[in-house]
Amino acid sequence: MHTTISRNNGDLFMENVALSDIAQQFGTPCYVYSKSAIELNYGAYVTALGDRPHLVCYAVKSNSNIAVLQTLAALGAGFDIVSVGELERVLMAGGDPSKVVFSGLGKTSGEMRRALEVGIHCFNVESESELVLLNKTASALSVKAPVSIRVNPDVNANTHPYISTGLKEDKFGIDINYAMTVYQNASLMDNIDVIGIDCHIGSQLTEVRPFVDAMNRLLILVDQLAELKITLNHIDIGGGLGVRYRDESIQSVDEYMRELLPLLAHRSETLVLEPGRSITANAGALLTQVQFIKSNEHKNFAIVDAAMNDMLRPSLYQAWMNIQPISHNAGVVEKEYDVVGPVCESGDFLGKDRKLKVKEGDHLCLFSAGSYGFVMSSNYNSRPRAPEIMVDGDNVFLVRQRETIQDLIRGEQLLPVNSSSNC
Repeated sequence: MHTTISRNNGDLFMENVALSDIAQQFGTPCYVYSKSAIELNYGAYVTALGDRPHLVCYAVKSNSNIAVLQTLAALGAGFDIVSVGELERVLMAGGDPSKVVFSGLGKTSGEMRRALEVGIHCFNVESESELVLLNKTASALSVKAPVSIRVNPDVNANTHPYISTGLKEDKFGIDINYAMTVYQNASLMDNIDVIGIDCHIGSQLTEVRPFVDAMNRLLILVDQLAELKITLNHIDIGGGLGVRYRDESIQSVDEYMRELLPLLAHRSETLVLEPGRSITANAGALLTQVQFIKSNEHKNFAIVDAAMNDMLRPSLYQAWMNIQPISHNAGVVEKEYDVVGPVCESGDFLGKDRKLKVKEGDHLCLFSAGSYGFVMSSNYNSRPRAPEIMVDGDNVFLVRQRETIQDLIRGEQLLPVNSSSNC
């Protein structure tokens, strides 16, 4: 997928803007996104799908900044959401609710109600209990809820176990062998309109074969349902197409579609996709500054001002992310460093055993940080969250301000001074 970071005379640029200038203007740590890369990555799906009836729903969980969502909404994108908070973000960004699919296995009645009120495309239902609650909620509003049943096809996606979602032992979806019964029950509910089938087998998939396996299993079920007069309008194959972080061999969107689309030849169902990482990961970077260099007989440490609360992926998933100095250091000796943050956890690292020419005060760039970066950040150790920046050609826009100490304590209350204990 597209990235717009390049070196010019030794300095890293995003589009036409030097990352060193962004670091100086906005401070570090900070997230930076390329508007052009987001547009190109989304466009790759639209182009590859051609005249196939389709709906590309960006997975909001991967990056929910409203400027990112606005960029995609302007291109006509749909959105895959997993909470009412994500729904409200989509609406604020100008997204079309009729192009929204609501995934997630713990939807509340209040969330269902709001989604029905604005008229989303469909709910991806994950359990019989959810189906019952949705039917009840829709009945109270005197409407029918459009439903797609999320089926668990028991396909091994060969990815990290924390982001595998399509095996029978995973918490997601309904066992494909039981799905027929659920569809039949759903079709008898007064306030449920069964319109599709959905699956999602995992994230950061580096090959197409698991998608093909899943699609073949879904199509068998779709045809069995048709024999029972349960006709589906769309097939949602989910997201999960991976990106290159290090040296992964990644199949392109074109290659993905060349293997997937022939399975749908002579079929009328709309193909729904839920890409996230493949649209925004390589469109973003995290900038940080080296505060201290620390060495002992075993290790060299580059202690930076970004931490696991800013970028959790290396700690949580043991994810490898490319780290490079923003500016070339010709006179600095290259050494092997662990790049670590100031949070009081041994797991607080951004990269280990990295060969870098770096000194105190230098700025570093973490590549491919546009997905599952800021959205997974926290205030652990009472650290304010980083700002987010959008680059558009020569222009730089602050799309989220850096949090302040006041932001950290918003909503908290001290006890009354004269309070007494009942103990």
